[in-house]
Amino acid sequence: MISQFGFVLLFFLAALLLVVLVLGVSWLLRPSRPNPEKNAVYESGEETEGTAHVSFNIRFYIVALVFLLFEVELVLLFPWATVFGDARLIEETNGLWAVYAGVEMLIFVLILALGLMYAWKKGHLDWITPQQKELRFKSPVSEEMYRKLNEKY
Repeated sequence: MISQFGFVLLFFLAALLLVVLVLGVSWLLRPSRPNPEKNAVYESGEETEGTAHVSFNIRFYIVALVFLLFEVELVLLFPWATVFGDARLIEETNGLWAVYAGVEMLIFVLILALGLMYAWKKGHLDWITPQQKELRFKSPVSEEMYRKLNEKY
């Protein structure tokens, strides 16, 4: 007789065999006619322009991190809510479990709220950036000298 883990192992092996089989059949049936146009680099059907090294605004990363922070909060709130609602556990501890779990989650949510207020205060959630002041300084090198130096090299 096969145990429950045996069924999982058989399912995993069947999935692996199916993937290998499908890829093998497609490798045997596909035509192989490489040419320079097929091997050219393209993006969404268009030829690429410029370099691939483009700097993104740091705000995109900060907003992504704030989003992940609150996604993790939701992932932790659902199991907490299921354990918190366990009536048997609350009866066994004479209600102390409910108080402990409530205070624990309140502290967790307050820490996350502080993080959100910090990001908001710092302006990381604003999409419109304030106008930057242009810094003007006098260069110790004259423009003519700078041009000559660049032409030389």
